[in-house]
Parts: sequence; structure tokens; C-alpha cells
Amino acid sequence: MRYDVTHVTRYAYSEPVSACHNRVCLRPRDTAGQTLLAHALACDPAPEAVHEYADRDGNHLAVFDLRAAHQTLTIRAHSVLEVTAPAWPAPSATPAWELASVRHGAAALLRDPAVAPFVFASAFVTPEAALGDYARDSFPAGRPLLEGLLDLLARMRADFTYDPQATEVSTHMLDAFAARRGVCQDFAHILCAALRALGLPARYVSGYLETLPPPGRPKLQGVDASHAWVAAWCPGFGWIDLDPTNNMLGSGSHITVAWGRDYGDVSPVTGVVRGGGAHALSVTVDVIPQG
Repeated sequence: MRYDVTHVTRYAYSEPVSACHNRVCLRPRDTAGQTLLAHALACDPAPEAVHEYADRDGNHLAVFDLRAAHQTLTIRAHSVLEVTAPAWPAPSATPAWELASVRHGAAALLRDPAVAPFVFASAFVTPEAALGDYARDSFPAGRPLLEGLLDLLARMRADFTYDPQATEVSTHMLDAFAARRGVCQDFAHILCAALRALGLPARYVSGYLETLPPPGRPKLQGVDASHAWVAAWCPGFGWIDLDPTNNMLGSGSHITVAWGRDYGDVSPVTGVVRGGGAHALSVTVDVIPQG
């Protein structure tokens, strides 16, 4: 499927901003099942220069400064992608979960720079014992890894409530875990922490998920949003995408932008400003299938 994705971030300030420095992570990656055909980043006001680079995980980042006074800032990213549905292994064909755990038979993963960073705690992911205790019921001895992962997804869907009013970006994942409420970012952090607590590598993935309208109703503009999910390492099969918000494996409707240890590594827009007073933020996303 070919997708046309537009992500617009707008800031409005009560007082002029004299200068700001921004980092954006809005350019989708090329992956085994995803090809980026076109990408354009536009800012209003326009910076003098935009510097693009790749971080340690291969994500595409862009940084820019604005040194002229302004009271609004609009960042617009437009991407065109070709996405194919992944072919995941049969759950029973995956190895026993202990073979993927650095606490059991997979200590060699700690020497793999592509996997090791996703085993440990990070700024937004705290793999405390309570998270491991919650996940452990899904992983009895010898259970195939993907069977355990799917069981854990189903349990999270039953135990947690999607509630956009329950948390904010700054809410700690342990608070969301205790409340059993949150949004996709919270659920992705909780799942990462639960798996890492068992020694299983898990990385945070940011991107988009096509929102389907009710049957017979047109798709509205601006109703899509950024999405977050998790990828778990499976020996012999690589990274497997897990969407705890929707209790599903990654699909042809999941569009990957970036991955990292947690949200802090791949937040769509971060920055610092001088001045500005109070500000209002709005974000709109459109994920439109073509054909």
C-alpha cells in the first residue's frame, strides 16, 4: 500500500520568541517492508539552514535555529511511502523465550551493539521487578517467545484502559502502570519495561497507524495521530513489532518513523526557546492510502 502522510506541528506564543533551537524526528525510515519515496520538511518562519543527520540507531533527524523574533512556528513534514505487510513467524516456530533473555541463555546479545542498548533502563523506561512480575505469567519455562509475547499483549489489552486524559508526556510509566490507564506512549513504555525486566531486548518505535472511518463514512482530515509500539528481539527472526494499544502484531498499516530506547530518543519535535511566554501546541496528522 502506498501512503501519503502529512504531520503538522504548530506553536503559538503569547509573547515574541527571540530565538529557538529545534530537533525534529519526522522522516520515516527505510525498512525491510517500507520504502520512503519522497519526504519534505518545511518550517514557517523558514530557518536559514536545516542540518540533517543520522543518530546512533540510524534514525533521520533534522536540526534548525530561528534567530528572528516570531510568535508562531509551524513545522510541516510530508512523506510518501510504500508499505508491505510483514510476514511474521508462526508463534510456535519461535525459540523458547529464555534463548532471547540475557538473564538466561542469551548473554552474547550484550555484545551486539544493535541489540544491547534495548536491554537496560533508560530515561522513560524503568524495568523494575513489579513489571517483570506482571510479564512473567506469560512466560512459563520453555514457552516459544512469540506465544508469550502475544499472551502478554492480550493481557495488557484486558487490564489497561486507553484514556487520553489519564496521562501527559511527562507522566512516569510506573504511574501509568499503577493506574492501568494511559495512551500508546505509556503502553509502549510499560511493555518495554516488562520485557527488559525479564532480560528480553525491547525497543520503542514511533510512527503512524492508519485510522479507518466507520463503515460508509468518509475519512476525516486531521484525525490521525502519531503512534507508538514496541519491537522485541527474536533469535533467528529479528525484531518483531508488537502494538500493545491494539493487541496486535505490526501490520501493513503501521508506518515506522524511528526507534530508540524510549520516547526521548525519537520524540517528533523537541526544542528550546528564549522568551515566548505561554504557548499553545496543536498537532495534526493525516495518513491517506493511495489507491
